Amino acid sequence: MEKVRGIEPIPLFTVKNGIENPGLEFMEGGNPEGSKSTQGYSMRGNLGPLSYPRRHLQPFVKARSFLERHTSLFKKILLGLLCLAYVAYFVAACILNFQRALALFVITCFVVFVLASHFLKKFFGKKLIRCLKPFKNSRLKLWMKWVFSGASFVGLILWLALDTAQRPEQLISFGGIFMFILILFACSKHHSAVCWRTVFWGLGLQFVFGILVIRTEPGFNAFQWLGDQIQIFLQYTVEGSSFVFGDSLVQNVFAFQSLPIIIFFGCVMSILYYLGLVQWVVQKIAWFLQITMGTTAAETLAVAGNIFVGMSEAPLLIRPYLADMTLSEIHAVMTGGFATIAGTVLGAFISFGIDASSLISASVMAAPCALALSKLMYPEVEESKFKSKEGVKLPPGEERNILEAASNGATDAISLVANVAANLIAFLAVLAFVNATLSWLGELVDIHGLTFQVICSYVLRPMVFMMGVEWADCPLVAEIVGVKFFINEFVAYQQLSQYKNRRLSGVEEWINGEKQWISVKAEIITTFSLCGFANLSSIGITLGCLTSVVPQRKSDFCKIVVRALFTGACVSFISACMAGILYVPRGAETDCLSFLNTSFTNRTYETYTCCSGLFQSTRLNGTNPPSFSGPWEDKEFSARALANCCEFYTSAVCF
Repeated sequence: MEKVRGIEPIPLFTVKNGIENPGLEFMEGGNPEGSKSTQGYSMRGNLGPLSYPRRHLQPFVKARSFLERHTSLFKKILLGLLCLAYVAYFVAACILNFQRALALFVITCFVVFVLASHFLKKFFGKKLIRCLKPFKNSRLKLWMKWVFSGASFVGLILWLALDTAQRPEQLISFGGIFMFILILFACSKHHSAVCWRTVFWGLGLQFVFGILVIRTEPGFNAFQWLGDQIQIFLQYTVEGSSFVFGDSLVQNVFAFQSLPIIIFFGCVMSILYYLGLVQWVVQKIAWFLQITMGTTAAETLAVAGNIFVGMSEAPLLIRPYLADMTLSEIHAVMTGGFATIAGTVLGAFISFGIDASSLISASVMAAPCALALSKLMYPEVEESKFKSKEGVKLPPGEERNILEAASNGATDAISLVANVAANLIAFLAVLAFVNATLSWLGELVDIHGLTFQVICSYVLRPMVFMMGVEWADCPLVAEIVGVKFFINEFVAYQQLSQYKNRRLSGVEEWINGEKQWISVKAEIITTFSLCGFANLSSIGITLGCLTSVVPQRKSDFCKIVVRALFTGACVSFISACMAGILYVPRGAETDCLSFLNTSFTNRTYETYTCCSGLFQSTRLNGTNPPSFSGPWEDKEFSARALANCCEFYTSAVCF
């Protein structure tokens, strides 16, 4: 090799450990002194000194190496600083105004609970399992089961005896539960195979949860607060829909007022699913129902998922398992879909003015009852492949980021909005045609005013009465229940909201012999009885969804779908009976003396209630001024209050 001035000859290849390595490197940058190079490149041997740029980058390389070695430490320090900052913010918010920071307090407690349960399971799970080993003894388990069953039975009898002593009409609702259970048992596919443990556990869980959210003050206030927060949250839909459609359409037109809420709620649910929150909650509920009721993993997961997703989405949670599920398990999946409502349409019903806490309570209470009644109607007689206590895992969302999840949720909800709008148009038109036909047929034999609602009010009146509705309210409630089962739950809730608005606006209860609204108790019972997709049109939706996933089992689906529909309807009716048993009037009664002593310019429910009480306490004395009894006696403003009431309402005592 020829020498170059100032540079010793370097072999092109060197042999090191039996491997040939290039002996010449090119580096961008300055050249060593005395070297010969072109275009800014220097030549050096692979064992020679480092060039200037590489020496210049050494501090950065060392810093990067240091960061890589201590990455976990820096993450912990950053996480600790963020936690300290949040604690300071949380404490400051609670000290300044705890009522204003109540939502933040609830969210924080929930997150702390989740993290604490995760760490306890991770570090102490095995120890807890070892501590519970003595309870796996078969004799001890049997003894504890009988003690628990006996204590529950005695407690129920004592509670009914003490509670119904003050309100004996609640026994009617209790009798309604037995009536529906006997009907389902009479229609059961395999009477001798009924697992009564599952039935009693499901009804018991529903009853306990009902006591928690309806009777206890903390539970009632918690769900009332949750319902209020959801209403506030849904009001943000107006910002988007007003920008797209305009304020006038959003305020006055149903399609632009309620249906955009479905899109907003669908977007939010998709984000929560992407974050894994929906899967976590569903799996915890399914785990609890599975260990208490003894149901299998796949069917329990689908029923628990129906609390949050619709009847067409819940089966997709267990798509890989549908082909191998028994007929009883598929029946449970269908029943769960018919017995609950989707989280997306929940917002639309709340926008109608339906009580949010009642809707949430009804949807959650329906899950254990759906499993119980499903196993009563179609008991398990086959060997299931999903008896594992570990449960079924839910897959994560397929979206790559949170923006994609939000966009997919909104676009997926468009088909649901179109489906709701199309069904409302079609069914309301069909209902109008049916009513016109029935009216025409009735007039031919001198029966006037015959409609589909009138027929339902007579046919379903005894069933509604057994739920706990007062007899005077039964015709209107029976109409709504009939519309829900034969037409659509949207139409039924819309009709219920009209009755509620009339009551709140102070309309007289009876006008020309026709009842204009129903009592608060009847509203609550009706809300529970309508909370489900159990109507004839849902049969096609269920069959279409399941058949598209597992087409080879279409005949099995068609065989049991009608039974599942009937069972799902009974779940809602039993939930209504539970509400009838547990309902108690809440809120302070209006002080009518103080209320009517002031001038009022419009009708309200309080106005009607107080004026009705004043009319009943008034006695006419011919040409003399009327006399008053009860709390209105010897009150100087009684005559003035009577005159004010007579301006808004008609009564025989008005002069």
